[in-house]
Amino acid sequence: MSKARRKPQKKSRRPQRHRRSFTGRLLRAGFKIAFVSVLLWAVIALGFYAWALTFDLQALGEMRQRSMILDKNGKFYSRLSGENRVVVPFDQVSNDFVNALLAREDTRFYSHHGIDPIGISRAIVRNFIAWGFREGASTITQQLARNSFSLGGKTLRRKMIEAALAYRIETELSKEEILAAYMNRIYFGSGYYGVETASQAYFDKPAARMNLPEAAMLAGLIRSPNRFSPFNHLEKSVRERDAVLRRMRVLNLITAGELDSALTATPSIPPRPRSSLQNNWAMASILSEVELAIDQDPFDLGGLKIFTTIDPVLQKAAERSVRRRLDSVESWPGFSHQPMKAFSAGSLENLNAIPYLEGAAVVIDNSTGGISAIVGGRDYDRSKFNRALHGRRQIGSAVKPFVYATAFEHGLKPNTRISDARLTPAEMPTDQRNYDPANSDRTYGGDRPAAEGLIYSRNTMTVRVGLKTGLDAIAQSIRRAGITETPPRYPALCLGAFEASLKDLTAGYTTFATGGIKLQPYLITLITDSRGKILFKATRGKLRIFSPKATRMTTAILEDVVTRGTASQARRYGLRHSAAGKTGTTNDYQDAWFVGFDKHLTCGVWVGFDLPKKIITGGSGGALALPIWVDIMEAGQGKHRN
Repeated sequence: MSKARRKPQKKSRRPQRHRRSFTGRLLRAGFKIAFVSVLLWAVIALGFYAWALTFDLQALGEMRQRSMILDKNGKFYSRLSGENRVVVPFDQVSNDFVNALLAREDTRFYSHHGIDPIGISRAIVRNFIAWGFREGASTITQQLARNSFSLGGKTLRRKMIEAALAYRIETELSKEEILAAYMNRIYFGSGYYGVETASQAYFDKPAARMNLPEAAMLAGLIRSPNRFSPFNHLEKSVRERDAVLRRMRVLNLITAGELDSALTATPSIPPRPRSSLQNNWAMASILSEVELAIDQDPFDLGGLKIFTTIDPVLQKAAERSVRRRLDSVESWPGFSHQPMKAFSAGSLENLNAIPYLEGAAVVIDNSTGGISAIVGGRDYDRSKFNRALHGRRQIGSAVKPFVYATAFEHGLKPNTRISDARLTPAEMPTDQRNYDPANSDRTYGGDRPAAEGLIYSRNTMTVRVGLKTGLDAIAQSIRRAGITETPPRYPALCLGAFEASLKDLTAGYTTFATGGIKLQPYLITLITDSRGKILFKATRGKLRIFSPKATRMTTAILEDVVTRGTASQARRYGLRHSAAGKTGTTNDYQDAWFVGFDKHLTCGVWVGFDLPKKIITGGSGGALALPIWVDIMEAGQGKHRN
């Protein structure tokens, strides 16, 4: 019986040993799998971190921001297209906004090292309970990495490299540097990037001066900027503001009293700022000069401050006058061409050769040489061809002041008698015997004071003055004044039978406004980058062309041109102050010019067709260009009166 009892005892021990052995093997296998998994994930993590090391973290602070165009007074004039952003340092942002941002986006920001395990765990649980994606777990550092680099779509691969980058960023940057980069980079809706631009737009104040409710409102719209923008949905914006404020109270970032006060604050949102993008010849010219002045990289990055010489008041006055005066010309009796209104914008095939009457104007500041206004045509939206800069036409009688000033340098006196009779072949150079210029009124006279040849624009007298002085000397003066590089050496030079641009001719006339010194025209005074580094500075070149004495003689005569000469209608057109200048009219009334100056400004005006043809019988510079010039000069004088 005892043996029978011992056998069951032996059988009962064997399954226990088997179970213990199986459990041990299972645990050992589990540990191995876990170890291999950890090792594998460690290798993967190291691989992603090695990848993260290939990114240039300098890009975190290099973000596109708007480049501001400033006028001659240093005031905002326009901006270049691109992201509307102004980068500011961390200490120029309200502390209330920093706290509101952390409460909204990353409450453990100062505790984690780029990745927040607690936040990830919380998000997993809440998403599981909600049976879907309801809450993200990205830290501010991860968001910065994602917004700064192209990492791909919503995949595990992207999340891994994002996490690795965040860890590296936290290793190499301070918390304040990370916050500054994030606040300057993110989008705040309605076209505003960065905390400074958003604060200026939504609250009309810099980011440093935001109060608590404003800071909470701005932080509240980050997750859905356009939907929560106070410009689009103020009620939703207030709701998000209140949610941020209550979260700040839970985190003890504000007191109960501050919460109550902020919750009851009435938002004061200014009207949506109008787009300040100028669309005219001045902006096109500025952009062209910027591209020549600096390299492409800082231009593309933005954040430039471009200080220009443009006077917004004169620019508008010049644009308005060119269009209004030429509209009027089209209604004159005898004007046989189709008016601008007969052409729709879509019907114009060659925008550099507009079929209707065109005009252009340039205004230069006599104290600096800066271009105060530039108008390249009647309608920038129809044709962007800049006739003031790129149109080249014969300048006609507008060249005559340079002929007489050169002659005065060589001893001619304003009262020296010059014949106004018809020119004879014997007076011409051997190869120009057939040249026989006529006076515009087809009348001729005897000897007259040389000054009258300029006052009344007598062609025969002017050619005689030029021949007596020497064509080489006159050509040299014209070249030195920058009007053209290749002036011809034949008698027609004295009557402007060569082409020049309106800008170059107007700049040449600054010689008479400054006592004989030609000013180099320019549009850009200074360009600085986002850190204030100077990238370009104008040289403001000057070159003496005529002696003060010869210049005074010429200027006095040009004043007479306006009071009793070919521009004597200036008073009737509205000129109320002392000024001087010269008309210019080419053969068969194909081009009409007036270039003149006062103490402050030199202005040039051209009227004609892109494809040269007769404008109208009697369409002289005094009839067509002078009225526009008077409008612009009076607008400039009005600024100085005020």
